[in-house]
Amino acid sequence: MWRMFPLLCCRCPSPRRCRKRRNKVRPQPLAARIWIWAAHSCLCVCECSHVAIRLCDQLFIKCATTGFLTERDAAVYMSFMKNHSCYDAIPTSCKLVIFDTKLQVKRAFLALVANGLRAAPLWDSKLQRFVGMLTITDFINILHYYYRSPMVQMYELESHKIETWRDVYLQSSNRILISISPEASLFDAVYSLLKYKIHRLPVIDPESGNVLHILTHKRILKFLHIFWKKFPKPAFVSRQIQELGIGTFKNIATVQQTATLYDALAIFVERRVSALPVVDEQGKVVSLYSRFDVITLQGSMFAPLQNLAARKSYNNLDMPMRDAVHGRSCFIEGVIKCYPYETLETIIDRIVHAEVHRLVLVDRANVVKGIISLSDLLQGMVLTPAGIDALLS
Repeated sequence: MWRMFPLLCCRCPSPRRCRKRRNKVRPQPLAARIWIWAAHSCLCVCECSHVAIRLCDQLFIKCATTGFLTERDAAVYMSFMKNHSCYDAIPTSCKLVIFDTKLQVKRAFLALVANGLRAAPLWDSKLQRFVGMLTITDFINILHYYYRSPMVQMYELESHKIETWRDVYLQSSNRILISISPEASLFDAVYSLLKYKIHRLPVIDPESGNVLHILTHKRILKFLHIFWKKFPKPAFVSRQIQELGIGTFKNIATVQQTATLYDALAIFVERRVSALPVVDEQGKVVSLYSRFDVITLQGSMFAPLQNLAARKSYNNLDMPMRDAVHGRSCFIEGVIKCYPYETLETIIDRIVHAEVHRLVLVDRANVVKGIISLSDLLQGMVLTPAGIDALLS
């Protein structure tokens, strides 16, 4: 079975120690919780912990701390992440879907698409604990694993339960669920996301064992961007992206528009990328095809997943990428481009406001020269100042 849980999180700076958060506590404004830029001195009181926070002009002050950030400090974003917890980044309300491992794979993906989600925690009713995550990547792996030709039916997708697929695909893999505590720092969350090369990190309450939220690169960078203009800007954000070397500029994963959809699935599986620039014969980018697009195909050959599963039209993966791109649903991330001469600040503003997961770096002729992903940005801004290169670990 699957269930949808709307979450309403009160804003308490100490969620584990505060008993009131389990009762009726009025959510606190974001500014009343943690880092605040004060134009004028004032006094704010957090109802949960009864902690008075004195806000002083032109200063950053965190509850019960005296740490200050200096202007032009290259480690300003690293310090920001270390001084904020995962709980701080959890939105006031969000949607969470949880699947039992006995649920059929097909029904699980129907639920994901119906709720506009890309992943869900997996609950094992026998073990009485969370054992993993089901993501769009699993759907791609299933198609790639079982597909033979348009003439051969993929009965596995129709009959497999989630636990069956995990037994088949994860028999030689690590089954440990990577998660994090709500009180752990965002720095630790960034490190875990990049080190284990995952895109979603469950925040699990150590006391109750419940999943509170699913942290992503996108959410963390957006949380940082909320306070983007609230503290002194480091000099390096005004430098050109090509000077900083943030991004992937060699061996870029792309797919020709004349290639088949199955070819694209193979690249997704082998390169473990979340999206592929679709290029023409000259290497010019014409579109962007993401993993989520795979299960939202429609048109004469494909339909939205609700009909895709019913009609079993996912058996035809020999269609050219040109048709696959045109057969997507109405929600298309699109190609958001950037150029080597643009600054890091411009790149971050664009990727946050466009709400995308990566930018395609192109030259003036529109030829793909690189990819600037959320992982690249978090590595360069947060982990590199700490002397950590999680992308190469």
